[in-house]
Amino acid sequence: MSSALIEALRAGLPADAVLTDPDVTSSYAHDMASFCAAGSPAAVVLPRTVEQVQHVMRTATELRVPVVPQGARTGLSGGANASDGCVVLSLVKMDRILEINPVDRVAVVEPGVVNAALSRAVAAHGLTYPPDPSSWETCTIGGNIGTGSGGLCCVKYGVTAEYVLGLDVVLADGRLLRTGRRTAKGVAGYDLTRLFVGSEGSLGIVVRAILALKPQPPRQLVLAAEFGSAAAACDAVCRIMEGGHVPSLLELMDRTTIRAVNSLARMGLPETTEALLLAAFDTPDPAADLAAVGALCEAAGATQVVPAEDAAESELLLQARRLSLTALEAVKGTTMIDDVCVPRSRLGDMLDGVKRVADKYALTIGVCAHAGDGNTHPTVCFDAADPDESRRARESFDEIMALGLELGGTITGEHGVGVLKKEWLARELGPVGVEMQRAVKAAFDPHHLLNPGKLF
Repeated sequence: MSSALIEALRAGLPADAVLTDPDVTSSYAHDMASFCAAGSPAAVVLPRTVEQVQHVMRTATELRVPVVPQGARTGLSGGANASDGCVVLSLVKMDRILEINPVDRVAVVEPGVVNAALSRAVAAHGLTYPPDPSSWETCTIGGNIGTGSGGLCCVKYGVTAEYVLGLDVVLADGRLLRTGRRTAKGVAGYDLTRLFVGSEGSLGIVVRAILALKPQPPRQLVLAAEFGSAAAACDAVCRIMEGGHVPSLLELMDRTTIRAVNSLARMGLPETTEALLLAAFDTPDPAADLAAVGALCEAAGATQVVPAEDAAESELLLQARRLSLTALEAVKGTTMIDDVCVPRSRLGDMLDGVKRVADKYALTIGVCAHAGDGNTHPTVCFDAADPDESRRARESFDEIMALGLELGGTITGEHGVGVLKKEWLARELGPVGVEMQRAVKAAFDPHHLLNPGKLF
């Protein structure tokens, strides 16, 4: 089968687009998640055109070979992990920005376009593409669409799904499906575009996306508020949102995360505080907005409130937040990054619960959070070479997800399900929900060739 597969793939692809050397293909076997099984692909293909993607899918369907789509493999749930004997379909070579239209406020891009590259390109037209995952300098738009990713600005601007207007998708049998629109409004038929966003490559291969853009806002200013407890910081978040404020960013770092960032980058963050809240505004008068939010933080018990004086100081604070996950990984060498989202009103309960879990399992668990939308990232730090510590890390991870569901939340706000959270997806959806989702999968992929072993 392997030789027939390789021969068939090469019949419709350039010679350098089909990789078969095991030493090379093994480097495409997995994303950045821990505790996620990965197989050995039969081949890795790197198409450059829609027609080449169609050829891969027709070949896979004819020979009944599974296909695992990949972007930059910055995912954190094993959603891009290879299965034994599969074709890894890497879309990183399809990296053209096809159109930027300032009148329609849309960009048309291929899936391999890096998020930051798109942001810089549209900025030249006075526009912005708001979704900004922490890995925005390396992650691709196709990967962002596959996982339904978010970012630091979600509290004001929303997640990837809100910016995807239309898609070109190669189906499992090689047919090309066009969904959505490029108009500002449109409600014709079922919303298949939204169905593909967050589907983790299990329904089809996104080969083109029409993305909504917004006018570039003023440069944001950031405020840092220190708190003696996570509960006080979460109270401040509730006061800010209840007061009708619309920050462009509202992020939280706990003491463990602050220390890790200082250790990695010597950022000079205050290590005596239990929680640091970062609030930003990109309004015409951000100083006034920060003053109002600073007063609410003080009312909630902030021990110190420090507004940034300019954009450079603001960017320094944001850089500290962006370094959080990298810094926590350096604590022990390996991390499991949870992605539990809870109602804002239960954010304090979530952080208190994570602390109890850390104490119970004698583990270092740092929490950074998109506090404005309740999306927490409890990050379990452990030594992967220590079997007992690895076991405790996995058990603590599961206990945190259970806590999130108990608080009325969801197991993933932006990272996806992949391999890591398959069991928990079934718990969240319930049997009827799983049955209906499997029916949708069967309609698009009757032979179950697309990204097998993920989600269900």
